[in-house]
Amino acid sequence: MNNSDRCPWPGDLQLMIQYHDTEWGAPLHDDGKHFEFLVLDGAQAGLSWRTVLLKRENYRKAFDGFDPAKVARYSPRRVEKLLQNPGIIRNRLKIHSAVTNAQRFLDIQEEFGSFDRFIWQFVDGAPRVHQFKNLSELPARTVESDAMSRELKARGFTFVGSTICYAYMQAAGMVNDHLVTCFRYRQLTKPKRYPSGPA
Repeated sequence: MNNSDRCPWPGDLQLMIQYHDTEWGAPLHDDGKHFEFLVLDGAQAGLSWRTVLLKRENYRKAFDGFDPAKVARYSPRRVEKLLQNPGIIRNRLKIHSAVTNAQRFLDIQEEFGSFDRFIWQFVDGAPRVHQFKNLSELPARTVESDAMSRELKARGFTFVGSTICYAYMQAAGMVNDHLVTCFRYRQLTKPKRYPSGPA
């Protein structure tokens, strides 16, 4: 694959290229992966995605494979242990956020049947397909990410500002922000509808 055929942001780092080519922007409908991206996008706050992606496997081991039921039960002692883990971003607020968000994540699963059903309602069950030609055109937030942020905060989530929510929407394929010149844009521009939550 010629680098000119993909979005330029992965650069030459193979891990970033693989993430771009196989995950970013692909519609996600797996609750386990949804929770993983919530944790990782929260950890990204103030940092680059490259920094977080390089630590992803460490996070997977440290956070029980991103199992929200397990993370929700983490004790203060477990949090202190995580703060000593050099393989993750050792920020107390972000680690506490992962635990709190796991608890709220389980609440949503109980209410809606799945987190997936809840989260996709913010785009009416179908990916928003954009037509950007340059990275400078990509927004940092949108009306949809603003609404998602407000709702998640109201439900007790933390590290879910609108910019983080939009990064999440990009990762989960709720929006297709691949540039129109990118081979993944062409692969992903056949939107299907997905169940949205109750009105």
